[in-house]
Amino acid sequence: MNYILRRILISLVTLLLVSVLCFIVFSVIRGDPASFLSDTNTTPEQLEILREEMGLNRNIIVRYFDWLFNFLSGNPGNSYYFRGESISVLISERLVITVSLALLSLLFIIIISFSVSLLTVKKEGSKIDNIVNIFTAAGLSTPGFFLGLLFIFIFGFGFKLFSPGSFIDYRENFPGFIGYLCFPALAIAIPGSAILIKFLRGSLFLELQSGYVKTAKSKGAGSLYILQRHVLKNALLPAITMLGMITAEVFSGSIIIEQVFNIPGIGRLLITAISSRDYPLIQSLMIYIAFLVICANTLAYIIITMIDPRIKQGRKIR
Repeated sequence: MNYILRRILISLVTLLLVSVLCFIVFSVIRGDPASFLSDTNTTPEQLEILREEMGLNRNIIVRYFDWLFNFLSGNPGNSYYFRGESISVLISERLVITVSLALLSLLFIIIISFSVSLLTVKKEGSKIDNIVNIFTAAGLSTPGFFLGLLFIFIFGFGFKLFSPGSFIDYRENFPGFIGYLCFPALAIAIPGSAILIKFLRGSLFLELQSGYVKTAKSKGAGSLYILQRHVLKNALLPAITMLGMITAEVFSGSIIIEQVFNIPGIGRLLITAISSRDYPLIQSLMIYIAFLVICANTLAYIIITMIDPRIKQGRKIR
């Protein structure tokens, strides 16, 4: 239990450092939110009053701790660009969309990578193995936004399986909402699947050459039993670690995919906030993204230590 608490503590400290760095970076870069929101007829006196109302004239340390206190109390403030609308409301309205897209992408990644890896684990050097290698190479070298454009052209305009740009709200038609997210999720999932297939198949091939596999075969154990009982458990360790990193990539990669498919999620909101110098909204969104990334890696670490307790014991010994 101590290693979980230690990991959570490290995650909280990391989030705090991310918030400090984000606040400092967006406070020192060129660009004034007050100037962005004002028009050409605004006088210097009016601009100064606007800066004071927005709290931009205060010391950066005071502004950071004021923001941190409000954020921890559940009130990260109001948006500059959206004219005082609550940041919590803005994020919560789009959170369901982005999380749904990310979870669907992860589901595709797990199904594709584990199915391909397990079904072709004994096909090394065959034609199927060559096809899998071509798929992984193509998936690794093709960016998600290009796959998204390709899906729009082929399945949207070609086969008319969905209407590009016509986003379906989950509150109006949930099955239609999931159906619209399938192709964006697949565009995100293919590069991630290629990476995970590469790692999982490599681990499986390596474990199958181990001495304990030969010993188990000599005792009469079947290939399927060995694979399920011994090989898969050991091969999952690096795959789960990689899956944690892929999860972080899925949430960050959805920012571009949301633009391609006209999905009103967190990604589009972040781009709008950055282009409008909406610092409170940017800060909250960056904390959200960092939180998801850290949670994914922490969860992967906990799962690995549950599968193989020797990792936890090794850390204690050191």
